[in-house]
Amino acid sequence: MIQTRRTFLRASLAAGAVAIAAGAGLLSPRSVLAAWPKNAFEAKSLDEAMKTVAGASSATASKDIEIEAPDIAENGAVVSVTVKTSLPNVEQISVFVPKNNNPLTLSYNMTANVDSFVTSRIKMRETSDVIAVVKSGGKLYSSKKPVKVTLGGCGG
Repeated sequence: MIQTRRTFLRASLAAGAVAIAAGAGLLSPRSVLAAWPKNAFEAKSLDEAMKTVAGASSATASKDIEIEAPDIAENGAVVSVTVKTSLPNVEQISVFVPKNNNPLTLSYNMTANVDSFVTSRIKMRETSDVIAVVKSGGKLYSSKKPVKVTLGGCGG
């Protein structure tokens, strides 16, 4: 019983110390968040966004990249997109929608320890191509799929 009380007091003291440090601003969430390529996500053109996030504004078309997205998206605010690739040594997967105000919708840096696919929900302003760009072995490869965004969710 004494051991349980000591464990509880020790945990309470540790939690209190962390709470005080967080309240004083000594623990900042910014120090644990991933790097944010702000300029890439704020870019207004596809070329500018690609160059900022991937290092070049052009990519070679590849059949080794598969994009799963609906042919018709009834709600452009929530479009499910999955990008899969069989390319070796994938370093990065990014998805662009050229007709959005900011074309870059997502970008993931990959390591050798993960499968080469990402899935997410993106926003689409209007009917456009969804372009997946994969950085593999220092080179850029791309694939695209047209997605029709309907107004009013009528599906037609």
